[in-house]
Amino acid sequence: MIKEKNLFNEDQETISFEKANSFIVMPALPDKLKILLDIVDNLWWCWNSDAIELFKRMDIDIWEETYHNPKAMLGLISQERLEELSNDTSFISHMETVKNDLDKYMNMQTWFDTTFPEHKNKKIAYFSTEFAIHESLPIYSGGLGVLSGDHLKSASDMGLPLVGVGLLYRNGYFKQYLTNDGWQMEEYNMNHFFRMPMELLRNSDGTSLTVTVSLPDSPVVYARVWKVQVGRVSLYLLDTDYHKNSLKDRTITGELYGGDRENRIKQEFILGVGGMKVLEALNINPSAIHINEGHSAFLLIEKIRSLMAKGLSFKQAQQMVKSTCVFTTHTPVPAGNEVFTSDLVSKYFEKLYKEIGLSKEEFLNLGKDLKSQNVNKDFSMTVLALKACGHANGVSRLHATVSRKMWQNIWPDLPRKEIPITHITNGIHTNTWLSYDFANLFQRYMGNMWIEEPENQNIWKRIATIPDAELWRSHERRKERLVSFARQRLKNQLERRGLSKQVISYADEVLDPEALTIGFARRFATYKRGNLIFRNMDRIKKILLDKEKPVQIIIAGKAHPKDDKGKEIIKSIVRLASDPELMFKVVFLEDYDVNVAHYMVQGVDVWLNNPLRPEEASGTSGMKAAVNGVLNFSILDGWWCEGYNGENGWRIGSTDTYTDLEYQNEVESRSLYEVLEQEIVPLYYDRGVDNLPRGWIQKMKLCMQTICPMFNTNRMIEEYTRKFYVPSIIETGKMQENNFEIARNKAAWQQNLENNWNKINIASMEDNLKRQTTEIKNVMKIRAKVFLGDIKNEDVAVQVCTGYLDSKYIITDEKYIDMKAVSRENDGGYIYELEFKTDRVGHCGYIIRVVPQYMGKTEYIPGLIKWF
Repeated sequence: MIKEKNLFNEDQETISFEKANSFIVMPALPDKLKILLDIVDNLWWCWNSDAIELFKRMDIDIWEETYHNPKAMLGLISQERLEELSNDTSFISHMETVKNDLDKYMNMQTWFDTTFPEHKNKKIAYFSTEFAIHESLPIYSGGLGVLSGDHLKSASDMGLPLVGVGLLYRNGYFKQYLTNDGWQMEEYNMNHFFRMPMELLRNSDGTSLTVTVSLPDSPVVYARVWKVQVGRVSLYLLDTDYHKNSLKDRTITGELYGGDRENRIKQEFILGVGGMKVLEALNINPSAIHINEGHSAFLLIEKIRSLMAKGLSFKQAQQMVKSTCVFTTHTPVPAGNEVFTSDLVSKYFEKLYKEIGLSKEEFLNLGKDLKSQNVNKDFSMTVLALKACGHANGVSRLHATVSRKMWQNIWPDLPRKEIPITHITNGIHTNTWLSYDFANLFQRYMGNMWIEEPENQNIWKRIATIPDAELWRSHERRKERLVSFARQRLKNQLERRGLSKQVISYADEVLDPEALTIGFARRFATYKRGNLIFRNMDRIKKILLDKEKPVQIIIAGKAHPKDDKGKEIIKSIVRLASDPELMFKVVFLEDYDVNVAHYMVQGVDVWLNNPLRPEEASGTSGMKAAVNGVLNFSILDGWWCEGYNGENGWRIGSTDTYTDLEYQNEVESRSLYEVLEQEIVPLYYDRGVDNLPRGWIQKMKLCMQTICPMFNTNRMIEEYTRKFYVPSIIETGKMQENNFEIARNKAAWQQNLENNWNKINIASMEDNLKRQTTEIKNVMKIRAKVFLGDIKNEDVAVQVCTGYLDSKYIITDEKYIDMKAVSRENDGGYIYELEFKTDRVGHCGYIIRVVPQYMGKTEYIPGLIKWF
């Protein structure tokens, strides 16, 4: 029944209806098959091979046609086939086994249950702008989304009381296709939400559960709430493509990272402010909130607003937010961090900042460092998060070092190594990325513990017991599948471009399943240098075309739609791949996604990664390759600095960086060729009488033994839990006691410090040195007189910073030792003293500083530090 006249759309060949009565058609499953719905509705199936085999068994062609989406598949399978399956006792037994495994998984005792039973009823909220859980839920673009998806999966496996919050995009991220000359084009396919593995949440009257936000040009914008069940973890997604919204507002969540800057701020407003409202509507009051990258940082403002509605002042609410919130930064270059103009932020937050009692300038300064606080400077989402969150981290050890340098202007007087950004190195969800062949191999020789405790190093030592022949044959099977997949994918690409059958036929012969195969797949940002391996064409051709020891390369990846430089790199590679000499040796696979990634990380021999150091924050594709025995060949950047031990893969170049980019490219491309020629290719083709590359296989085993137990999301989640989540849960609980007594007291404490800090004066300093020399282990005595004004001495720490002096009299290798207040003189000055034994020989020095201290713990507050 049509409510309004149907309108012919002149620009399309379809008839569009302005409004229609809507209804949802569900598959009519026979009673015996109805438990399939329980399996389909929980994405636990996507990392359970037995469940996936169950879906394939129903109809392999429809499984592929729906791009591995079991919910869509159930709607396409004929009723005859469903009846046939309901009478297939073998299928029913298989289905019941999978359902029993799911029930067991959902109800078993978990790591969090046994380790932190007192906190199992507390909630942790995890916000991210994209989640890559499976290809059937295409709301992701790349590494950030994959990490978010793996984070949820391991949180589920380990039993964390965690919920995810994100956005649901009607068109998701773009589908990539290439023109005949290799130029990337983008197309957006509409996501049909009711055919995707999720459910629309509804109110008791059956209407859609919505939250509302107010935007400058739209007093009310409705966001529907969808739920994706990821094992034990619920993921809530907001979308504005809802009939109650204007046509303009319906497009806010149209595309991931799509639209202009104004649409981006709308998206991030919906994610942060609307996301917090979703949790409130669901009666979820998180004791810890994890902001994964800066896109969702506006939630901090909404959290402050909601706390002020309970009677707290702005400063008191800030203290509560700081105790609750965790921030992870992912981007090691300033340009990659989300910023908005001050005018745009002011436009969207004017109502809110007035509601919380801030002036425009005070509000905008929340997103600016101490050296950028003027009205014309941009508002940084990363600065907002770093200043407001009590815990912050980079995603590798090197990235944390880079981040402390990048953001030192937030704490300009603090030594760089003390800037409160630590690191928790990324990992992968092992069970998601491991090939079925290797999973079966591990089951035989390692039992189930690699699934339950992937971070246990002793378990992975058992890799050594796997016979070389079995390991190699399992790898060969994956490689054969990759070659078959790549040929079919290439064939489809060429057909879509309208090429002749004769041209297309070559796709059936590209790649050799027995040749050394290099994989390169990632986002085509310029710093990732996707064409570095082709810098010297004569040299790479010699390597690739060697008839005795052939090498081949499979490449995939997308450039951002607005990144023409990245597109030029793709175009250059595609042109090379069409060279008659290389067309069987170099293949570019279009539309890189989770499915393509599975084939590549499981099937190549070598995983190539050559970014400009230190611009790769972490990278996880190499970890996915390593768990499948694929050897990494990488610049020492991101996670590889921690993963490489000299024997479990190869490095490109050194840790040196150069001001001349062309020179750096030349140096590192030469290193790449040399290692390929002298180490990688010879080792791969060094075969015994049984044709097994024993040396290569030993390296594969060492790779898995050293990388798998460390670079997985179970280890990562445990670190987040112990370092951040549980401390936040505990501190939030304490801060809420007695009507937020501690939050109120701490806000007053900080306000007093801010009001009186400039009155602190280190009036004098003396020591017991004679002739400026002493001997090792001698007792050194330092005495200082400090005026604190209206600040209590227990509210600060007076510390000696001592270490070696360099040629510019700057202290290095420093350590900090607290001085003790021994008396207060009549003029109000405090006398602080310290005695310690000298522990180093050489040119040393010391300096005194005063820093805030609350309840005996040093607090790093921007602008509050005094040196003498």
